[in-house]
Order: sequence, then C-alpha cells, then structure tokens
Amino acid sequence: MGFWMKQVVEGLLLIDKNEGETSYDVVKKIKSVLNKGNRVKVGHAGTLDPFASGLLIILLGQGTGLSPFVMSEKKVYLATMYLGVETDTLDPTGRVIRTSAVCDLKPDLIEEKARYFIGDIKQSPPMYSAVKYKGTRAYRLARKGIEVDLQMRTVTIDSLQIISVDLPEITMEVKCSSGTYIRSLGADFGRELGPGAHIKHLRRLACGSFDVENAINSNELLAEDALSVLLDRIINLRDAIPGMREIEVDSILADKVRHGYQPALKDLCEDSEGRGYENTYVKLIDNERLLAVAELNKDKLKGRGKIIIKKVFY
Repeated sequence: MGFWMKQVVEGLLLIDKNEGETSYDVVKKIKSVLNKGNRVKVGHAGTLDPFASGLLIILLGQGTGLSPFVMSEKKVYLATMYLGVETDTLDPTGRVIRTSAVCDLKPDLIEEKARYFIGDIKQSPPMYSAVKYKGTRAYRLARKGIEVDLQMRTVTIDSLQIISVDLPEITMEVKCSSGTYIRSLGADFGRELGPGAHIKHLRRLACGSFDVENAINSNELLAEDALSVLLDRIINLRDAIPGMREIEVDSILADKVRHGYQPALKDLCEDSEGRGYENTYVKLIDNERLLAVAELNKDKLKGRGKIIIKKVFY
C-alpha cells in the first residue's frame, strides 16, 4: 500500500457503468478506492444517464485536463426504442405524455425512415438534460415545470443500423458525433415512424478508439482488490488520446514550454509553414511522456508562425 502512495495517479480509466447508478456514483466509488491516504482528482468525460449503461471514461489527476479532447470523439451506442409510448424525459424514467397504437411496420419502411437520420441533422436537446438555459441546467427547470425553448443544434449521425425489430421495440446501433442525444434521436425517429417512442435501453459501446469490452465493470470497484485492479488498468496521459498526431521535442524546448513558452512552427516541424499539420491538434512528447496538447490552426494563427499551446502537463 505504501508503495503506490508515492506514485503519481493520473491518466484515464475505462469503466462499464451499470444501469441505475449515476456517472457521479461511479466517480465517488473510484475516489473512495484511490483516496486512501492520498488525494486524487477524479472526473469523467461524457455523462451517462442513470438508466443507461456502458462505457464511462474516468479522468484522473492531470488527466482531467484531457476532458475536451476525449469528449470530442465519436461515440457508438446500442439503443432500444419502445414505440407507442412517449415520455417527458424521452426515456423510461419519465412521465408518460402520449400513447399510440403501433401498426405492423414493415422492415423496409423502418430502414427507409432510418436513412433520414444519417448525416448532419438538427435536434433539440431533451428538456431533462444538463444543457444550460440562461445559466441554469435544463433539467432543474423541467423539474419545476418550467418549459423553455432549447436551441436546436447540428449533430452528425455517421451510421444508424437496425439490429432487430420486435415490435413495439426496435434496437439500433448508432455511431454519432459528440453532443448527440440518443434520447432525442429516438423520439424523432419514433415520430417519423408514426406512433412516437422513447428510448427504453441505452448502452454506450465505444468512445473514439476506446471500447466497453476493455472496461472494468463498476461492480468491481467494490471488491477487496479494487485498488490494485484500478492501478493496473490506468491508461497513461500519452495513450489517453491515441488518435492525435505526435511531435517529439527535446528537453530544452520542453522545459521552455513548461515555463510558458509558445513555440514557433519552425521549432517543431521541418516545414516552417507546418504543412501537413493544418487545423489540427497535436501531442508534444518529451522523453516518451505527454508534454502538451497544441493547436495548429492557420485561421487563428493569422500568419504569426506560432502554435497555440492548449494544455501543458508537468
């Protein structure tokens, strides 16, 4: 036990959250395991609703600074719509607001309607969501019976595959952009089919290159050996954003960056114009460790010949 207390606990954990617990419940479990005699900062990237299960990415220590980069990744969900019943929360926890008969929908029709939702689409966030309206979380207003008009947003559905049809239930696998609400997608899809629907079951299968199959089930966080399991499964900062390109820097430049220096493109790239790295994020690597995340965006740089350091790690 004494040995690990000397370790710096930082990085990323993959947790398979169970139905019925909140994302913060999982955070509290992990804090309880890791904070025995030591303080470890713990957060998560991308909330899962209590009725949902699946991949929840936990951020530890300096890993909390990676939240915007992890959350921006594509997500994959397995979702089951229940046709003919609409609820105010768009899921099974809400109040039923409308019921309709479900006719014998043909598979070809379901597939045709599903194609309407592939690509860039507009959707409204659910009233029972963490979206803010004039500084207040929408779900807080909804619980008080206050109705507000939440601004529609554009999201991207890369694929929507119908897995099974057992009316009144339809199960689908959805790959989508960050910010997509599967509950809203289910409600819109249900109305397009006619009888309306809510999402009965929801499971997050993947986020970027991370898959729920490689996650620790949240029940394991209560086991006696939970501490050793967690420490063994922490993904280091460098590997926590695997899809991002890397640039190696020497120790002299690394020290300057840690003290606030904003390097020029010529410090990092053989091509002083940064060709090949336009409009992207890159990882700066010092001695095999993550030094910083930097942005190369020519529109923002305005010809200054510098990159923008977004986050430095020590």
